[in-house]
This record gives sequence, C-alpha cells and structure tokens, in this order.
Amino acid sequence: MTTQADKPVKEQRSFPKPQFTDAEAGALVFPSSGSRAFNYYKPQKMRATMYEDVTFDVQPDPERHLLQGWIYGFADGDGGYPHDWTELRSGDWHRFRDPNEEWEQTIYRNNANVVRQIQQNLSNARKAEAYQQWTPTWTRFVERNVGAWMHAEQGLGMHVFVTIQRSAPTNMINNALAVNGTHKLRFAQDLALYNLDIEEQLPSFDGSAHIAAWQSDPVWQGVRETVERLTAIQDWAEATFAANLVFEPLVGELFRSHLVMQIAARNGDFTTPAVIGAGDGDYDRDLRWTRALFDLVFKDEEHGGANRAIAACWLDQWVPLSLDAARRLQPLWSQADEKVLRFEDGLDRAKDRFVRLMDGLGLGSSAEGMNQ
Repeated sequence: MTTQADKPVKEQRSFPKPQFTDAEAGALVFPSSGSRAFNYYKPQKMRATMYEDVTFDVQPDPERHLLQGWIYGFADGDGGYPHDWTELRSGDWHRFRDPNEEWEQTIYRNNANVVRQIQQNLSNARKAEAYQQWTPTWTRFVERNVGAWMHAEQGLGMHVFVTIQRSAPTNMINNALAVNGTHKLRFAQDLALYNLDIEEQLPSFDGSAHIAAWQSDPVWQGVRETVERLTAIQDWAEATFAANLVFEPLVGELFRSHLVMQIAARNGDFTTPAVIGAGDGDYDRDLRWTRALFDLVFKDEEHGGANRAIAACWLDQWVPLSLDAARRLQPLWSQADEKVLRFEDGLDRAKDRFVRLMDGLGLGSSAEGMNQ
C-alpha cells in the first residue's frame, strides 16, 4: 500500500516578486484619481468636452504624470517641452483652453466648409462673367495688391505659426498654433487659386503681377519687411503676440477690412470680398484663442506683472514697425476709381481696434501714445 510519504515531492518553481517603487504608470495622484469616471484631468466645466478628451495631456508632462521625467530630449540637453522657449511664465500652462475648441476633426470640417463656400462663389462668378465687368483700373488693383497679400499670409503661416506650433509647453496651445498656421496657409492658397481663376477668365489679367508688387513695389516693402522680421522670432509667445495682436489689427485688418472689403463692391467686384472675407473670418477665430491665452498669462497671480512688462517691450518693438508698414500702404487708397473710405479713417479704426485689444489684456498703459 502506497502512503502519502511514498509519493515523489513536486519541485516548486520560484518567481521574482515585483518591487514597487512608485515610478510606474498610474502611481501619481492627480485630479479625479479617485473618480470612477476615469478622467485624468480636471475639465474646465462640469463635464469634459470632446475637445478636452482628445487634446488634453496627449503629451504627458512630468509636472503632471511622468514621474521619471521626460522620455526624450534634445542634443543641447533640453527635454520635452522646455518652458524657457518663451520669456513668459505661467503658474500652470495647462489651464489654457481654446475657446474655439479646435482639434483634428474641426480643422478639416471648418476649412472644408470655407473652401466649398469660396468655390461656389467663384463658380457663380464664372457663370455670370463677373470678371469681364471690371474696369482696367480695378483689374490692375486686384492682380497686384490682392495677389500680393497672399505672400504675407504664406510667410506668416509657413514661417511663423508652422515653425512655432510645437514649441509651446502644452498640446492645448500647440494645437491652437497649428490651427492658426492652417488658416494662414489655406487663405494663401485661396488667394493663389483665385488669382489663377481670374487669369483663366480674363485675358487682360496678369497673373504674375503680384510677384513684382511684393518684391519691388515701395507700397509693399513695409509689409514685406515686417513679415520677414516676424519669421525670425525665436520666442513662440512673442511671435504669436506680434503677429496676432500687433501686425494683424494694425496691418492685416487695415488692408482686408478697411480697404478691399470697403471698395470692391463700388468697383463692380462682388467676388473678391467673398475670398477676403474668409481670411477675416479665420482671423476672428485666431484672435479669440490668442486673447484667451494672453489673458491667462497676463493675469497670472505670480507672474502676471513680469509678463506684462515683457509684453510692453514687445510693443515697443513691433508697434512702430507695423505702423510704418501700414502707412506705406496709403497709396493703395487712391488707386481705385471709386473710393469709399479715406486712408486716415481706416488707419484710425485700426488703431482704435488695437488699443481696445490692449486695454482688454491690461496693457492699455503700455499702448498709450503708440497709436499716434
């Protein structure tokens, strides 16, 4: 009879036991850690939006989740998204939310809607032979000056916003910068395609005249110089501030809103305002997120005062350049047959808009005297 003691003893295998160091994923306590909703961030409102879900913390941050630090770096030793890529400071860059709630889906949807609208307007213009009704003076104005503006948009889009769109410390800001660049590049493309469309329909239209205007016409050299200077800025916040809060209201809106949009219809042109208006619509959206960002940093409890002082220095540099570029455009107001708004009136409106923007951001005292 076989007893229990007679049975062979089975060999026991051993396994290393896990040693927890609190460096593993999931160890950090963050907002909503204990919530069964499984949110890894604190929504701005009661419930998280789709925009927040697909944008917030796409790139984890050591200040929030990565206990071991950045998982990649640069040759000079910087890791991840260095905060010193701008002079401005914030107690929490992650507080920024884009009021437009732009993300991948909205970029395609909104830009596709704009393109469809423009293409429909151009199709209607071709059917009505609208370009053939233009006077020679207006034809020359559009081929040289409306065409020249595409170079400004291309420069800002490709060499300002596309360049800096990865430089900010959070995905929320970088997403907004990328969308801003997308708007600029799409608008430049709209103007280029519009130029080609007119050239095909109107034999007297010189589709290459905008190149000479941009490169050598004295009227455009102030705009060209300012755009080129903007492309050389290394600080992503300064580039955004100078482009969206100084150059655009003092030069961009002056040309688009206070010149082309005002005089086109009086000169028998109902097509150009539809194209130019799309660019103005883009800027309205870009200005909305820009104001939200700088309102955050200028009202920061710890760094707000220093940030406003830095911005005042930026104003000292970029306001004179932008005003000089604006004033060099003055001859354009006399080139059309039908004139609606004087240059001085348009410039005054642009200055007033600029001053209101600065007042809203708490920089009114820094802007005083600069709009003269």
